[in-house]
Amino acid sequence: MRPSLLKQVFCQGYLWLLLLLLYSPIIIIVVFSFTEAKVMGNWTGFSLKLYRNLFVDGTHHSLTAALINTVTIALITATVSTVFGTITAIGIHNLRSRSRRAISFVNNIPILNGDVIIGISLFLLFITLGIPQGYVTVVLSHITFCLPYVILSVMPRLKQMNPNLYEAALDLGASPMQALRKIIIPEILPGMVSGFMLAVTMSIDDFAVTIFTIGNEGLETLSTYIYADARKGGLTPELRPLSTIIFVVVLVMLVMINRRKSTSQVKK
Repeated sequence: MRPSLLKQVFCQGYLWLLLLLLYSPIIIIVVFSFTEAKVMGNWTGFSLKLYRNLFVDGTHHSLTAALINTVTIALITATVSTVFGTITAIGIHNLRSRSRRAISFVNNIPILNGDVIIGISLFLLFITLGIPQGYVTVVLSHITFCLPYVILSVMPRLKQMNPNLYEAALDLGASPMQALRKIIIPEILPGMVSGFMLAVTMSIDDFAVTIFTIGNEGLETLSTYIYADARKGGLTPELRPLSTIIFVVVLVMLVMINRRKSTSQVKK
């Protein structure tokens, strides 16, 4: 066998092995979401009972409440982070080179910091200010660690944009707000969408920051619910169909975004 062919076979085999390790747990969860066995790995026949239980009112009230809290917190976090992150990115882009580098360095600190450090810091901040912990503190905490990622998503689009477009719009009589709405926003919209999706995903996935800022009022998100459920010695079977639904929704959204991006590139 030729060395080049051997190298190609090795690289492809390594890639498929890596994909198998990444996606096999998800595939297992999807498969066993279609059986009503309480223990993972025990197939008792095809059934949609777990899916029905998931959507039947009162069957798992705490799980449904945790799901609603998770989704609403993620949407609020992503919306606020996208708005303020976009405004901040535009401001950073218009700074001088030295100031832009300094602010970008500060923006990267929360990304490089561990989630535990951010969680403890926010916990101490809320305690010091006397802010009662609960829904509001969780939302503020999620906005805090999602905002830098939105800024990083928008900044490359601003750098790719033709700087003369904004000046041309002003010269033609547009107000700064009109130029922002009709020129800048359409140019950086893909970055805003990417930042929004990233913020939603990170908010849903977060545990470390949430557990420090959620308080003792009985508020639960999916991450804290799963953690508490696992400490009891097992996981609620309905978590399997719920995980499957979340995975499918995220996958469909990613496919739609990538197709839209490919279509826009072809048109250009």
